[in-house]
Amino acid sequence: MRTDFPSQHDIVRAWHVIDANEAVLGRVASRAATLLMGKHKPVYTPSLDTGDHVIIINAAKVKLTGGKEGQKVYRRHTGYPGGLIETGAHRMRQTRPERMVELAVSGMLPKTKLGKQMYRKLKVYAGEHHPHQAQKPVPLVV
Repeated sequence: MRTDFPSQHDIVRAWHVIDANEAVLGRVASRAATLLMGKHKPVYTPSLDTGDHVIIINAAKVKLTGGKEGQKVYRRHTGYPGGLIETGAHRMRQTRPERMVELAVSGMLPKTKLGKQMYRKLKVYAGEHHPHQAQKPVPLVV
């Protein structure tokens, strides 16, 4: 018996749109990560990027459960001594709402070169509109 191993030329990549309006951040991120990795396809292979392109709209209206709106802290470092910058979830939603969703999805992807390749297929927009109508994306319900 032979096992079929898909090549990069055999993989068909679809485009999906996820509307994050009033949806929980973690559920949107896990659904997007599954699509980006290609785990929803029968040809899924852990060592290949078999995933699809994902567009997330209305990132500014995503919902955080519990007390995360006031307690969650996003941290980054400038690289200089004492350069730790902490931003609360409320402030992040006001300034860069796309970044909240991007960080949630990237945390669910592999931390390898392959994971970075998958992350590049993610497009996040704060509002309703996106410039990818020509790709004919399929809407998904989360």
